[in-house]
Amino acid sequence: MRRRDLIQASLAAATLAATATVSAQSYPSRPVTVVIPFPPGGTLDVVGRLLAQKLGEQMGQAFVVDNRPGGLATIGSSAVAKSTADGYTLLFNASVFTTTPMTMATPPYDVVRDFSPIALVAKAPLAVALNNDVPANDMRSLIAHAKANPGKLAFAIGAAGAAGHLATESLKRAAGIDLLIVPYKGTAPAFQDLVGGQVHGFIDPILGSQSLAKAGRLKVIAVTSGERVPGRPDVPTVAETISGYEFTSWYGLWGPANLPSELVQRLNAEVNKALATADVRNRLVPQGILLTPGSVDEFVRFQQDDMARSAKIIKDANIRS
Repeated sequence: MRRRDLIQASLAAATLAATATVSAQSYPSRPVTVVIPFPPGGTLDVVGRLLAQKLGEQMGQAFVVDNRPGGLATIGSSAVAKSTADGYTLLFNASVFTTTPMTMATPPYDVVRDFSPIALVAKAPLAVALNNDVPANDMRSLIAHAKANPGKLAFAIGAAGAAGHLATESLKRAAGIDLLIVPYKGTAPAFQDLVGGQVHGFIDPILGSQSLAKAGRLKVIAVTSGERVPGRPDVPTVAETISGYEFTSWYGLWGPANLPSELVQRLNAEVNKALATADVRNRLVPQGILLTPGSVDEFVRFQQDDMARSAKIIKDANIRS
């Protein structure tokens, strides 16, 4: 490259960097859309709306939640992948975002190539919930009952490849039991049939089963986190019966690919700030949500490790959607 060309290229790069910095400092100058690819009311929606509210308060512009359900949560995610990389369209999603494409013959997006990871927001331990008529009140008796009735205990799944599905498949192998997997289109109908006795069990984020358990309509016998959940210290972990067993759903924030690094870092810092507030902690921790502030690089490494583990479970169980 000639000296003149080199100087021009350097000036262009400097101008671009300066523009990005100014943009990051002035961002956001208009409302930001946060796409949640699930219907309102679920655990993911509850956490996402609270985060959007806090980001809006901190950054002086509205962060507006846009629920776009459908396509196993791929419709909303695909819309974000195709959006302009300016920070005004973001994706708040669960770990199903990274696993669903692994179950598809032709996934609509590439998790790594088409998105910019911003922040790991929270982990949601899953609850092992049973219909009240199942003759088991802890993991040991559930395993014994399942072994005595191979293939007869029906466990619901809210979506193929979702955290609850993978946790159930993982439990089958860890405990050496055979469970009948019954797919549903979402958690609401799965819980309805669990309470009604059409299925015997359901493993799903703990927030979804808490109110039903408190009302005595089902029983929660264990949580899938490595340690007991602060909001439910009375509920033992699966690991207390099956050593080393651990599985959680998790929630994160992404933007489309090529989101400027200055915006990524700014948003990551604002998310961490929101997670440190008493308001967020007091509303989510008692409900079993584990907050996970951290850097962008930590999120990237976490996502890589989780995708590798999930890919093995999906392959071993031959999960297809």
